[in-house]
Amino acid sequence: MNPAETTVSLPNHTQLPCEDGTFVKNFQEHPQSVLLTESIRSVLDHLHPDGQYCIGQDSGIYWRSVDPPEPPQKGAEAPDWFYVPNVSPTLKGQMRRSYVLWKEIIPPSIVIEFVSGTGAEERDTTPWKGKFWVYETAIRPAYYAIYEVKKAKVEVYQLVSTRYQLLKPNAKGRFPLEELEVELGIWQGVYHHVELPWLRWWDTAGNLLLTGPEQAKQERQKAEAAQIEAEQERQKNMQLMAKLRELGVDPEALD
Repeated sequence: MNPAETTVSLPNHTQLPCEDGTFVKNFQEHPQSVLLTESIRSVLDHLHPDGQYCIGQDSGIYWRSVDPPEPPQKGAEAPDWFYVPNVSPTLKGQMRRSYVLWKEIIPPSIVIEFVSGTGAEERDTTPWKGKFWVYETAIRPAYYAIYEVKKAKVEVYQLVSTRYQLLKPNAKGRFPLEELEVELGIWQGVYHHVELPWLRWWDTAGNLLLTGPEQAKQERQKAEAAQIEAEQERQKNMQLMAKLRELGVDPEALD
């Protein structure tokens, strides 16, 4: 057979490993991922009314195929959180096991890494091995964010031409991401009964994007405040009517 006529069959998402057998580095990473996903859903649903987008949480992005005896995972990175626009959240009716870049072509709009160690791994620019190099050169998301809960900070890089440029925060300390129509920053507060500097989204008007339970709590507080206000108004009216009666005026006659 002529080598030029040989067809190369690359594996798909069902044939590639979807995990590498390692543990999540700390207990904060899972709720942090859930917080990011829950709170941005309404924005992404608005951007994609057809539902064509996917979110990955500690899921593999396969960016190159490797030859045995190297394991397939050598050609993948697994960001703690990422979002890809204009692709189906499922493939052939099944949930994705991984995101295979050579099949999908479309890169993520943003990848986020949660630092558990020194941050050296997330900033490693070693060709073909370092995370920063792989994201900047091969996967090429529009934004790459490095979140360090211990330092209560997040770095955001934007891909400009072929290189990542470190963005400067706005006056409120947050990073506007125009393509996503959101801002990314640090929020000091309680989530899942734990107070931490959580990584969160804001809308373009500067409003914190809430999770479902947070929205429900806010609605309850508004309803309670309205009830209190109505009761205060009722008490004032009763006091006024009592005062009028003391003065010999029938309040009902004033109607």
